[in-house]
Amino acid sequence: MSMSNELMSPLVIVLWILNVLVDSGGQLAFKAAAADPRAGDGLARWRWMMRRPWLWIGVGCYVVEFVLWLAFLSLVPLSNGVLLGSINIVAVMIFGRILFNEKLTGLRVLGILLVSIGVGIAGLKG
Repeated sequence: MSMSNELMSPLVIVLWILNVLVDSGGQLAFKAAAADPRAGDGLARWRWMMRRPWLWIGVGCYVVEFVLWLAFLSLVPLSNGVLLGSINIVAVMIFGRILFNEKLTGLRVLGILLVSIGVGIAGLKG
């Protein structure tokens, strides 16, 4: 099987998509835990976050993501895997805008486009 076929196998695609979803979900859960305005400051903030489900959902996502990432990297070269994995940046920025009303500046949109193009090239060309 050639490198291009390995990168586009159904298993690799499923692992990649699951990795993006779980990693992005973890980032968003951590943001939800950290952005809670009821949390207070200093040590009280950490105590508050430790009792909130969002923090533990984020930790759980990262545990699952770790396993998915290892499975994904067992099937693709590291250089391609890291490039394909960078699409998480795009997902987090888009969902950060949708869920947390974070600003998407012109430079961030350009970054989203460039990362997406790079991931597309890496995924198609291997």
